[in-house]
Order: sequence, then structure tokens, then C-alpha cells
Amino acid sequence: MKKHLTAILALALFGAFTMTAQASPQADLDKFRSYFAKRFPNTPFRDFINGVYSIDAASREQWEEIEEFPPYELNIEKGKTLFAKPFANGKTYASCFENNGVGIAHRYPFFDEKSGKIITLEASINVCRKSNGEKPLKYKKGAMADISAYMHYSSRGNLVNVQVPNDPRAIKAYNEGKAQFYAKRGQLNMACADCHVYNAGNKIRADLLSPALGHTTHFPVYRSKWGGIGTLHRRYGGCNKQVRSKPYKAQGPEYTALEYFHSYMSNGLESNGPGARK
Repeated sequence: MKKHLTAILALALFGAFTMTAQASPQADLDKFRSYFAKRFPNTPFRDFINGVYSIDAASREQWEEIEEFPPYELNIEKGKTLFAKPFANGKTYASCFENNGVGIAHRYPFFDEKSGKIITLEASINVCRKSNGEKPLKYKKGAMADISAYMHYSSRGNLVNVQVPNDPRAIKAYNEGKAQFYAKRGQLNMACADCHVYNAGNKIRADLLSPALGHTTHFPVYRSKWGGIGTLHRRYGGCNKQVRSKPYKAQGPEYTALEYFHSYMSNGLESNGPGARK
């Protein structure tokens, strides 16, 4: 496999797409969209929310059959029950969120001016728990993924709308996320962009590499490989392991910044989480 991946990297040197550190987020977004529009001219912009199934008819047919009886339905129901279950003090998660937590997931992550930090949905769920005297949940799977799945499901159809305000701290976080996306790492010396930008649509063994455009719209994701549902940061950790790099801590600054950049690159697309993938 290492030889195969090395060959893919060699191909990436031709016609490689890069972003300059000085470019504005909007300029980055315009360039990102334009790149994928040219690479996959038969894929409508709005269909990129479907990942690899937006670019391969055979894979899409199989996926559509799975979606007739979605494997994540039970997770949504579990999440709904957990969301409504009162804490020991009698309050629920709804007390912590705008609009009682319904239809807001597409706004995450966001830059919080007061703290100067990027706030993800999963981090907000745990802040809610702690402020109500409850222990935090683990970030990668389990109850956290179920609650996140329910909240994202309630936000389906809304357009992703991540903002990078003209605040040096927000711009710094955005650029740190961009650097994470394009940085080579691990023994295989690969970046997120190597697979999901330069080689999107190419194969690693029998698997097609999905386009990065729209990546974050369908999380949390039920993966057949996992036999369950997991958060975006769980997937980031798995990707790092695949290139033989030590994963960062879920909800640590590295993945939080990466999620900020990665999500911004899906602005204007519909939120359609949770999703089902291989």
C-alpha cells in the first residue's frame, strides 16, 4: 500500500492546487469551489454533500439502497432521548442552546469573541453538561455522537454558514486550520489535501478518495468500518493513523482549528448529517 500511496503523491505534483497563507478566507473558498467544479464538471455544487457518492454512479447506487434504511436512525433516536433527559438539576440540553438546540448545528464551529476561541458543537455539549453539574462525555463516539447526530439531523437542509470575522484571533485560528489541512505528516508524509484535493476521485486499492468539498456536512457519520457512529474528530484521528502519524487529542486546538477551516470550505452547502459511509 505504501508504494501505491507514494505513486499517488507523485501524481499530485502535477496540477497541484495550493492556497497562499496571505489569501483571505473568501478567496480561499472561491478557489476551493472552482477547483472542484473543474475537476468534477458533471457534479452539481449542491451534490458535493454526498461525498464520494456525488462523483461515482456505482457507489451512489449502493449508498442509496443503504439510505432506504439508514443505519444511523437508532443513533438519532438515542440522541433525541438523551437531549430531552433532564440533568440532576432538572434542566435539559435545550436550556444551553439558542432555539432550544433545534436547527442550529449548521452554524458550528464558530469564533467566540469573548473567549477568543473556536467553539465546536461537541465542545458546547460538554460545556452544557459541566455548567449543569454533569460529567463531560467522551468526544469520539457513544452518547456524544448520538446527541450530535440528533442536533445535526434537526439542522438538515440549512446551509452551512461558518463565519471568519475580521478579528486577528479568528483569522489566526482559520490559518492554523488551513495549515493543518495542507501539512505533510506521518511516515507516509501525506496531508489531508493529498487524498481529498489533489487525488479526489482516484483510487487507493478498491476505494475512491472523496472530494474535500462538502466533507463536514454529513457528520457525525455511521461507518461500516466502525460498526457505529462517530464524530468528525474521530475521523480526523483515523486519518492520521492511516498515514502513520500520531493523532491529536479530540477537541484539542489542532483538530478544532482544522474543523474551522474544513467547515468553512463547505459554506453554502446543505447540512445533511448524520450520514452513512463505508
